[in-house]
Order: sequence, then C-alpha cells, then structure tokens
Amino acid sequence: MTAPQLAGAVPATKRRRLGPRSTLTRSSGVGLGIAMIWFSLLVLIPLCAVIITAGEGGWGAFWTTITNGQTRAAIQLTVVAAAAVTVVNAVMGTLIAWVLVRDRFFGRAALEVLIDIPFALPTIVAGLVLLSLYGNDDGPLGINVANQPASVFLAYLFVTLPFVVRMVQPVLEEMERDVEEAAASLGASRLTTFRRIILPSLTPAITAGAALSFARGVSEYGSLVLLSGNLPFKTEVTSVRILGSIENDNVPAAAAVASVLLLISLVVIVALDVLQRKVAARG
Repeated sequence: MTAPQLAGAVPATKRRRLGPRSTLTRSSGVGLGIAMIWFSLLVLIPLCAVIITAGEGGWGAFWTTITNGQTRAAIQLTVVAAAAVTVVNAVMGTLIAWVLVRDRFFGRAALEVLIDIPFALPTIVAGLVLLSLYGNDDGPLGINVANQPASVFLAYLFVTLPFVVRMVQPVLEEMERDVEEAAASLGASRLTTFRRIILPSLTPAITAGAALSFARGVSEYGSLVLLSGNLPFKTEVTSVRILGSIENDNVPAAAAVASVLLLISLVVIVALDVLQRKVAARG
C-alpha cells in the first residue's frame, strides 16, 4: 500500500487527534529555547521561589498568616479597590479611546500625551501629586481623602488609567467603518450596532486592558503610600503588608500574602478571558 493510501486509511477522527505538525525549524527551535530560558529566569523561577518560600513554615503557618485579621483586611481592601477601579477603567477607558479615535477636536494631541502621564511619572512622585491635590483641605480642589479608604481607590485610578485606553485605541483605529454603515443601512440602531458589531471586536482589547489594570492595582505601592497613611484595618494594602513582613524579617509571611495575590490575579485573568470569549461568541 502506498503512502497516500496509508494516509487515507487512517480514520478522520484519528487524523484530527494527531493535530498539526510542528513547523519549527532548527533555528526557530533554538530561538524558542532561548526565549523559554529567558522567560523562566525572569518569571517562572521567581514565582516558584515565592511559592516554595510561602510553604516553608508548613500549611499551619501559611493559613495563620493569610487569615490574620490585619492581613485579611489588607487583602480585602486591595482586591475590592482594584476590582472597582477595573470596572471604571473598562468603561471610561473605552469611552476615552473612542473619543480620541472617532472625534477630531482642539487639544486632541495634548490629551493623547496627558493619557500617558501615569506611565511616565515615578509612582512616589504620583503619590506626592495626589497628596498635594487630594490630601489637604486648603489644596487647590478643596478635597481631602487622606488616610481614608477612598485614597486607595483614587491612587489606583490614577496609575491604571492608560491601560484600557492604549489597548482599545489601536483596535478602534484598525476597525473598518463599512460594516457599521452597512448595519445602519439595514435598519440597525446605534445601540444594536455597538452591541453586535463593535463590542465583540473590542472585547479582547478591553479585557486585556482590564487584566493589566487589576494586576497593576493589586501590586501598587508608591502612588498611595503617602496619601493613604497605611493605617491597619483601614487604609493598609497588601503591598504595604508585604513590606512590613520583610522589614520584620518574616519572609515566609510576605511570600504567603504574595502567593494569595498571585492566585487572585490568575483567577481574575481567567474569568476575564472567559467573559470576553462569551461576549465575542454572542456577537
């Protein structure tokens, strides 16, 4: 039997199980190996080291650390504030990106630059700016949220603003307007066009920006350390709690809290990925 006949004799289901053949050449394989080594050195090995350190004292010590009242309050404040900021950024970031791409107005170029200021400013400088504006009754705005839980939310908003905007903007710029015009000519309302045509295309970018926003929020330190006051059970976040454990020479406790944050971030990323797949499928 010839080779083509043998291939034809293999059931279709079996051929599907075999999957596509690898197209890696020798040089591509070397490049892949170097990339994986680099990724392991920068990400995988440090993450494994944190998890191993967190378990040094055993499960009992780990559980005692993460269920401690002060630690639990810090984790709750961090996750709730980061989640709330992520929702706000998903809406406002998409709106800002839409205005920057679809509208032409005076000052548009300046707004493009201003959007990236949270990326450019060192976080401690951002904290000083926020303290000057929102931490003094006699300040320019007359708003004082210093040492209040709202200060954490405000600091997270400041540093995470650009993520969704910069993720959604390129997708909007590449999106063809012909499909929207065709939908409008067929009688679709603006809301229907947005929900069935535009939103499914933007959802992957929105969820990617939201995931980055949440991850940045739960790990933020510099921008809120001055404004929040780091008050236990009130404004203390997990990054401050982790630093306190390290300063007290309790590295396993710091690693335990970091492991919980890592798990929460992974759950959020997976949930956002599932959400964007469902929205895209419905679209």
